[in-house]
Amino acid sequence: MFQQKKNIISGRNPVIEALKGTTNIDKILLFKNASGEAVHEIRTLAQQRNIPIQYVPNEKLNALSGVQHQGVVAFKTTVVYQNLEEVIEQVLQAGQVPLFLMLDGVTDVRNIGAIARSALCCGAQAIIIPDKGVGALQEDAVKSSAGALEQIHICRVPSLLVALETCRTSGIMVYASEMKATTLLHQLPLAEPTCFVLGNEEKGVANYMSKAANQKFAIPMAGNFDSLNVSVAAGIMLYEALKQRL
Repeated sequence: MFQQKKNIISGRNPVIEALKGTTNIDKILLFKNASGEAVHEIRTLAQQRNIPIQYVPNEKLNALSGVQHQGVVAFKTTVVYQNLEEVIEQVLQAGQVPLFLMLDGVTDVRNIGAIARSALCCGAQAIIIPDKGVGALQEDAVKSSAGALEQIHICRVPSLLVALETCRTSGIMVYASEMKATTLLHQLPLAEPTCFVLGNEEKGVANYMSKAANQKFAIPMAGNFDSLNVSVAAGIMLYEALKQRL
């Protein structure tokens, strides 16, 4: 009998049943040398539902203590991922001015939860995340968001760069945060359709993403201390947008 521990589904048949049903799945870990009909079906179903598969050594699966996995483990989530283009269309049809966030390299799920909380409070409609390099949005993330992750649109995309271009071609101005930028946050026209790109505290926004954005900006700060937690930075950006829109 295969165990289900909190947000984990283990074993080939249980994962297939979850993929065929209504269970929301964040990602799947699959033994890199796994084969067989069931494995092929898991790959096919995951592709149909746009669920990322991470190929891992058996040791990583074994590290999920006490779980009999048959080479596959799926992580459940209460978050429902949505298509970016459909969300843009939905926001525009509702007569709203888009206010989106794009998270580049933000891996701490507690930060993502805190960002979602601020986003919902400030009227943002969507958060865009990549399908790889982000922690699973499970119980800890939902708790830190005070439920906001279940109320705001979460768009998971295979390429942030493509998502950035999708926003731009839809008339949404994309602004990348960068500490050394000469344009300051309050100088941006945030009452217009806006998407902020945020990076993590260590590396910031990837260079190719900054180059593709419409403009770079910085948050003005007093003194020489130039580091903000990403969720705090997001809150400042979102509040400035809300203030301009009010």
